[in-house]
Amino acid sequence: MTDLALAIGIIMIVGFLGGVLLRKAKLPRVTGYIIFGILLSPSVLGAMGFDFLSATAIDNLNIITQVALGIVAYLIGGSLRIESIRQLGKSIAWITPMQSLGTWFFVALILAFASPFVLRLTDATMMQFYFPLAFIIGAIASATAPALTLAIVHEYQARGPLTTTLLAVVALDDAVAVIAFAVAVGVAQPLMVGGGAFSAYHMVGVPFLEILKSIGIGAAFGFALVYLIRLVKSHNLLLVVIMGMIVFCVGIANMQGVSLILANMIVGFIVVNRVKRDEMFEVVEGIENVVFTVFFVLAGMHFDWTVMKVAGVLAVLIWAVRFGGKYYGTMLGAKISHASETVRKYLGFALVPQAGVAIGLALLAKSRFPEFPVFGDILVNAILASVIISEITAPPLVKYGIFKAGEQYQAVSPGSSAPPTT
Repeated sequence: MTDLALAIGIIMIVGFLGGVLLRKAKLPRVTGYIIFGILLSPSVLGAMGFDFLSATAIDNLNIITQVALGIVAYLIGGSLRIESIRQLGKSIAWITPMQSLGTWFFVALILAFASPFVLRLTDATMMQFYFPLAFIIGAIASATAPALTLAIVHEYQARGPLTTTLLAVVALDDAVAVIAFAVAVGVAQPLMVGGGAFSAYHMVGVPFLEILKSIGIGAAFGFALVYLIRLVKSHNLLLVVIMGMIVFCVGIANMQGVSLILANMIVGFIVVNRVKRDEMFEVVEGIENVVFTVFFVLAGMHFDWTVMKVAGVLAVLIWAVRFGGKYYGTMLGAKISHASETVRKYLGFALVPQAGVAIGLALLAKSRFPEFPVFGDILVNAILASVIISEITAPPLVKYGIFKAGEQYQAVSPGSSAPPTT
């Protein structure tokens, strides 16, 4: 099938049916979107002799994924009211680095010792292959997927200390992951080429400047949006202005090579704290079901069975160790900051999602090592396969954390879709 409009229509209907079926099984709709997306993937349908969409055609729909991430980032930023964060500031300040950096080093340590037994590559040494591979994968593993997290939070209209802490931590994770990734690549490159010098500027300076640029772009669009909405006299036109600014921000971030997620989070953060109008987010939430359906079905359609065969064992190991790092890192950060027992026990389950940011960093890592194609292929395949596992297993785990915290449907009137703030 080459008609993308027809493909998008089928994706939306199939995704809707998948969401309905999985919700009847008392699982989040997102799980249905992903599973049915996998069933539509070229890897699965192609094996059965059907030609729905080629991998190239799916890549042509990447703009939908980018816009969806921009919308998700805007909504997450809109959940971060200053007064709410101030109440939980100490918890957020400790939990974010403990679970993110803890995951990085935990994954790196375990993979460095386990990957020689899993991969069994000839002529591969610890310091020139296995450790650099583990160190970069660990840095990528520190990121948490904002889209899946927000989709489940909104599906169950969750509200409370755990939800507020969760969204704040997820928002900060992207910045931490970018820095960790840059440091990991800066360490790995001289090790792999042998005898190279470490560059503090490339390890820390470059990612720091990229984050500052993302924040600057987001701040500029945020204040521009605050000004523009003064000109909007009709509620029906509000969505046009907001969506225009989100997509505009996505495009500028892409042109500058910085994080579109972080930039749009800043837009939402500025708007929610400068504009006292709930409809600034309600109008966007009115289309979020369409966005989430298409986004997660497309995510599932990236499934490739050959990837699972090549890197399946390593991917399962990454997923399991990453879960341990997120869970115990969160517990440690919550204990140090004297967070509530609910946050300490259940927040780790909600930090399992891994998706677009991880895949993007993996592809970037491969491009940084063109002279080592085997290294890049293993890294990308392992991350892709671990993301597939995460996309299937994470929704029930996020739901478990929210429900055990008792924050589903709290203080939300029937039919409301207000952003989950405290």
